Amino acid sequence: MDIKELIRGDLEQYKGGINRTLDGLSADEINWHPRPDMNSIALILFHLARSADSSASNLSGKPSLWEADKWYIRLKKDQNDRGAHYSADQVANFTVPDIKDLMTYFEAAYSRFLEILDGVAPERFDDKVNMPAPPPPPKDAAPRPAPPKRPDPTLGRVLAMTLTHTVSHGGEISYIRGLKRGLDK
Repeated sequence: MDIKELIRGDLEQYKGGINRTLDGLSADEINWHPRPDMNSIALILFHLARSADSSASNLSGKPSLWEADKWYIRLKKDQNDRGAHYSADQVANFTVPDIKDLMTYFEAAYSRFLEILDGVAPERFDDKVNMPAPPPPPKDAAPRPAPPKRPDPTLGRVLAMTLTHTVSHGGEISYIRGLKRGLDK
């Protein structure tokens, strides 16, 4: 099996799992925070969409869907919102007024990422890519150890990171659903 097929197949499988986890949840359940300083399903889904969209933009050299299609207007968010590194207050107050719009953005971001994946020749997986450094932590964030130095971003690493990122956050979404609804409800 070709590595691109593996990444594509796994991304589609895990994205499908996220969609099944969301099935039947109300907007209130998707926007629910287990604690005020803990992520909601909506915030995690937004983070995944922004991340896939940003990665696709960085890999393709084209503007993100966030900017080009003005998703920040539809989702009533700040244009500069990167979907990550929020303060506790930002987490507590994060909501998405229209879950269907969030799901549409999520689907569009992943579809674009998969299109870019399809166009990448495996011999380019070691090519270095320009990935912006993560923003500094919010000013009100508790001090924590510095993260390990990131290896130089290569095209292959970005593809693998998107896969592992989707898997880990998909598990969080499933867990939060279980906290809110109980087992298999």
